Amino acid sequence: MKKLDDLKDVLTVKEIAEFLCIGRGQAYELVHSGVFHTVRVGSRILIPKKPFLAWFEGKN
Repeated sequence: MKKLDDLKDVLTVKEIAEFLCIGRGQAYELVHSGVFHTVRVGSRILIPKKPFLAWFEGKN
C-alpha cells in the first residue's frame, strides 16, 4: 500500500486502486462517479493529487 507521501502529483487509476486497496473495477467506478476532478488525455484518465486528497480527507 502506498502512503500519502509516496503519491505523485498526478495519479493514474491503477495508483488510486493501490492506494485505496480496492480493485481496478471499483477504482474506475470511483473515477467515473465525479466525486473528484479527473483529466482525460487520449484514452488515459489522470487524477490530480490535490483534488483526490481533498475528497479522501472529506473536504469536498
